[in-house]
Amino acid sequence: MVKAAADSPGNLQAVPTSSRARAVLGKVKRRLQATAPRPAKKQAAKKAPSKRQAEGRKQPGRRSSTYKALPGDRLLERPVFVLSSIRSGSTLLRVLLNSHTAIHAPHELHLGGIEIGLHGRFTGAAMEEIELDEVQLQYLLWDRVLHRELTRHGKKVLVNKTPSDSFRWRRILECWPDARFIFLLRHPAAVTDSWAKARPDWARDRVADDVLRYMVAVEEARAQHGGLTIKYEDITLDPEREMQRVCEFLEVEWEPSMIDYGNSEHGDFQAGLGDWSERIKSGKIQPVDRLPGRDETPASLVPISVKWGYL
Repeated sequence: MVKAAADSPGNLQAVPTSSRARAVLGKVKRRLQATAPRPAKKQAAKKAPSKRQAEGRKQPGRRSSTYKALPGDRLLERPVFVLSSIRSGSTLLRVLLNSHTAIHAPHELHLGGIEIGLHGRFTGAAMEEIELDEVQLQYLLWDRVLHRELTRHGKKVLVNKTPSDSFRWRRILECWPDARFIFLLRHPAAVTDSWAKARPDWARDRVADDVLRYMVAVEEARAQHGGLTIKYEDITLDPEREMQRVCEFLEVEWEPSMIDYGNSEHGDFQAGLGDWSERIKSGKIQPVDRLPGRDETPASLVPISVKWGYL
């Protein structure tokens, strides 16, 4: 017979009378210990972000990585980014460029939505030890995705277009200091009209304010960094001249076949990846017939319209 008293699951007192009794007692003790409530673990104090990191979180487009890329970190050389507002004809520019034998211009890849998570007790410390924070890891992934797209299609120049890239042009330059920009402009009132059709439940002022934030970001990058500026209207009216300008900027030979983009494969046209209208699916460039006047331009867009030479 075994006499036992359990003051607590971890304090079992017993006087065994046989080896079998001792075995039974040990099993009971282990079971009680396994089910006993355990003291809560102390949460590790989170390391306060550096001043630069904190500033980067407040302003997502600003430099926010603690470390610099090392030689060999980037596979992609001199990538090109189209910076534009939504509804500015960036899909048309994309398919024209993608029709060139040396240029690959994929559908919108939304790089900003590709994020890195460091999980596990020691993962963050391990990455910090080799001078990789989450931002630099994200940049490695961005670079790998775009380089994969370029090599998969056997071309030599990568042109990426996603309108939201206009808000992260500083991060693009942090990732690829040799990146080049093409600034695609369109009459702000025409952009507003196009976006209003996609947002019929929005007031016109709200639509105008929404597109204006893209335009302000584009203009900021254009003023502070520079690149090639082209206008959607000019592309539709004289595509040969404008594409020759673009090819010169990209340092590739002009190919007349670029204009007939309907003869090349560009993937599916679908919402979220670019324009999906019947206009772009036609495979034909359709000229802009008229520009909105001042009386058709929302007041909030007049200054940028003047700056861009539309009014």
